[in-house]
Amino acid sequence: MSEVAEVTDATFQELVVQSSKPVLVDYWADWCAPCRQLSPIVDELAREYGDRVTFLKLDTNANPNTPVQYGVLGLPTLQIWAGGQLVNSMTGGKSKAALIKALAEYL
Repeated sequence: MSEVAEVTDATFQELVVQSSKPVLVDYWADWCAPCRQLSPIVDELAREYGDRVTFLKLDTNANPNTPVQYGVLGLPTLQIWAGGQLVNSMTGGKSKAALIKALAEYL
């Protein structure tokens, strides 16, 4: 069982790029309604798959540099990182099933 932790511009390199496990990063903002709808799904996935995948949330209001650096143009954006590389990026609301399918090869 795992909780979704916060990642920041300062900790992104260490927590995401250098992670030994696959990482799902949820880029969000407090003004984003679809982000609020997606958040409980990400929380649920973290509880179910947190032993195999690290789940992190990045507040784009407080951390503007990382989204720009990695091409985040809309919210919510979910990125999957594996072996220090960005391997999948999805923008917009997603169902739990769609996220499980996207994570499947890393589980």
